[in-house]
Amino acid sequence: MSKIVVANESEVVERLTSEISKCAQRALAESGVFRVGLSGGSVLNFLCKAIPRIQTDLSKWKFFFCDERYVDETDPESTYGFYKTKLVPQTELQLQQFVPINVDLPLTACAADYEQKIRTEFGAGVDAIPEFDLLLLGMGPDGHTCSLFPEHALLDEQTLLIAPIADSPKPPPQRVTMTLPLINNAKCCIFAMCGASKADMVKRVFVDKENLPAGKILPKNGDLVLIFDAEAGKYVQQ
Repeated sequence: MSKIVVANESEVVERLTSEISKCAQRALAESGVFRVGLSGGSVLNFLCKAIPRIQTDLSKWKFFFCDERYVDETDPESTYGFYKTKLVPQTELQLQQFVPINVDLPLTACAADYEQKIRTEFGAGVDAIPEFDLLLLGMGPDGHTCSLFPEHALLDEQTLLIAPIADSPKPPPQRVTMTLPLINNAKCCIFAMCGASKADMVKRVFVDKENLPAGKILPKNGDLVLIFDAEAGKYVQQ
């Protein structure tokens, strides 16, 4: 685990840019494709600043979603919709590089379809767990990450890699989400956070090691990188 505390949001974005660039270089050298899982929330805004700065062949990047709201892409709650309108126009990225969920399917079928799309992308059989090059994660004020919420049954899910959730305590209630077996098989997971409002939960999860969802992100064969500004990381020792 790497804990990085920098002065402000600008430096968080700068360090995030550097860490993503390293992951991309490694993946492109190894396989010629860089497979990334995206999140919403504040991560959206960081990535819209970071990704356009990276010197790389963006055509070889492929984007999936760590979780997604079960809404049409035109809905303001759609994570894919945000990246489509805010990130893509700043870059040479093409929409076919993004793999969104299919909300035309019922929720459970939508999750199963998304898992199959991921398996197909990685050439992973039914018993294999795909290995993302990078997952970019956020953390909510309750310590949730992706759509894995405190004390929710999905924290114990071991079979599904992508799960439906119909009772999210945070609206909208219907979503699909990566589960811990898939997340923790990634080569790298990065949390990037800013602001004093994050400080207490950062301490509870990453310093005090409370039993909260974000603290369960522990890549078994990969790296966990935590990037905080001075306010969010004020209780963190590097």
